Amino acid sequence: MAGLPANSQAQPSGKPIGSSSFQTNLFNLEAGANEPFRYSATLKNGTGQPKIYALDAKVPSGWLASFRTLGSPVTSIHLEAGATQEVSVELSASPYSKPGKYAIPVTAISPVDTLRLNLEAVLKGAYKMELTTPSGRLSENVTEGSLEQIVCTIKNTGTLPLTNVELSAQTPPKWQVTFEPAKVERIDPSGSIDVTAKVHVPDKTIAGDYVSTFTAKTQNANADAAFRITVKTSLLSGWLGILVILLAIGLIFRLIRKYGRR
Repeated sequence: MAGLPANSQAQPSGKPIGSSSFQTNLFNLEAGANEPFRYSATLKNGTGQPKIYALDAKVPSGWLASFRTLGSPVTSIHLEAGATQEVSVELSASPYSKPGKYAIPVTAISPVDTLRLNLEAVLKGAYKMELTTPSGRLSENVTEGSLEQIVCTIKNTGTLPLTNVELSAQTPPKWQVTFEPAKVERIDPSGSIDVTAKVHVPDKTIAGDYVSTFTAKTQNANADAAFRITVKTSLLSGWLGILVILLAIGLIFRLIRKYGRR
């Protein structure tokens, strides 16, 4: 659909060549919050003398607008009498903008006239989430044979509600992880909710660092968080180990005394 040409409000002295205009063939575009809106427009100086047009766009709060000609960013354009110039208009929406249709007035202003171009940006909703912890720390110390609780935070960083968020975990063999709650019904945009991961570390797990990956997902989005879990030997296991060593030393000493006399 073609945009209507904007005629100059005043005609300078000199021989007129035609009407000045600022036009585009596609004034209505649709994109997501993380995609730019790119419009191709044509600016024409229909007067009989050169002009410098300053470019401007009235965008919603948090949005950005930029202009390019011949691949280079510009804020104004010099046009000779009767000349035309292709202008690329790029709009970037704020990640916090709600889905909907936005009217974007764009102007090219010279000292004697103002050309207007009315653009429309249809912002689609975006599904996006983040999985972290209340403190942001993704590491934990646990004891072998214990049940540890890790609080996780699911954040809705998109512009559409998240529904039926399910949680799962990839862990070392024989480890078990359950989540409470196991499913979150709804998280509104900019909202968050805490869930508790109950991690059971099997007995006799060798001390060291292990990685477990927790996942939150819906039909439209997913997020992962890799936790470094450091396993330590329990105090009881340590004393049992020392006792075994002492018994072994005692047995060797007894054998030496018994057979050393022969």
